[in-house]
Order: sequence, then structure tokens, then C-alpha cells
Amino acid sequence: MSILDQLACSLGRRDEVPNQELARWIVAADDRDGVREVAENLRNRDKNIQSDCIKVLYKVGYLKPELAAPFALDFLKLLKSRENRLVWGGMIALSTVAALAADELFPRWEEIRRAMDSGSVITRDGGVLTLAGIASTSQERGAAIFPYLLGHLRTCRPKDVPQHCEKILQAVNAGDKSEFIAVLEERLEDLQGTQVKRVQKVIRQAKER
Repeated sequence: MSILDQLACSLGRRDEVPNQELARWIVAADDRDGVREVAENLRNRDKNIQSDCIKVLYKVGYLKPELAAPFALDFLKLLKSRENRLVWGGMIALSTVAALAADELFPRWEEIRRAMDSGSVITRDGGVLTLAGIASTSQERGAAIFPYLLGHLRTCRPKDVPQHCEKILQAVNAGDKSEFIAVLEERLEDLQGTQVKRVQKVIRQAKER
């Protein structure tokens, strides 16, 4: 049975179990040819195959980022798709490999920003993690990207502040932690309950950097 035959749509399934099982099999076998075949079919004419392939790839990225990282620029291309599920799928895939593929992604980080600004909630969530991953890899990259991430924290929905600051923490260094903490302390006024506790925990972690 070929790789494509194992996709959910090929099996007539509407759930994600076949795609998840295929990703786990690829990772267990360290099947680089299999990953390449899945990535090549991101350009398949069948939108269902495209959608299942990106789901397999971001699952591979979660489990073993180094297998998915060589295809980061393929994921980036999906951000311009007219199919929303390919846009958010591409962004999730990017978030799993951002640090490993930072050399390729940093020169084009504003493409990620634009997709994040105009995208769905899932796309924005993945975009925050993607940009934070790239920013975490060097002082130069952090200096370019971190101000945008801070601006996002200042204006995002209160319900998004806890998870987004948790994702951005990896990009915080000793030089910019004070501003990061100040923004979070301002946003505490908008939060309540467990949201406050999560942000306070991030503040404590940032102070230790």
C-alpha cells in the first residue's frame, strides 16, 4: 500500500486517525522518502489529498521535527493558499520546525506575519509560535521579530494572552525581558481566574532569564 493509499480521504474516512497513524509510522521507520512523498503531494490537484498531507506533516513535525524541517519552504507556500485549511495547516507545520528551519524562514518572516494578521484564530496561534521559534535562534532574529510579538501581546484578545505569552517566552532574553514583563503586567488587568495565574507564572519565568 502506497503512502497516499493510507491517507484518511483515500480510505473514505472523515476522521484524523489514519493520518495520525501514518505520521507515527513514518516517524517510527524514520522514512525520509515517505515524508518527501507526502510533501510532494501538497501540490496534488485533489484538495482532500493536500489537506490530509499537511495534517500528516505537522503530526510528523510534532513527533520528530527534523524529519519535517527540510520542507519548511513548502509549508510557507501554503500560507498564500485560497484554502483556509491549508493555510492554518501550513502554519501549524511551520510552528513545529521554526527553530530548525530558521535560516530559511527568517528572511521571509514578514510573510508569516502577514498570514498571521489576516488569518484565522488557528493561523494566528500557529504564527505566534512560529515567529517565537525563529526569534529564539539568534539575537539578530529576535531584534527583528520580538517587537512585533510584543505589539501582538498588547492588542490580542484577553483570552489569547496566556497561551500566546507562553509561546513567546522562548524568544525572551535578558535584554528585552523587562519590556515583556511590563506588557504582561498591563494585560493582567484584562484577565481573570486561571488566566491571571498562567500569566503570572510566565512573568516569574521571564524574570529568571
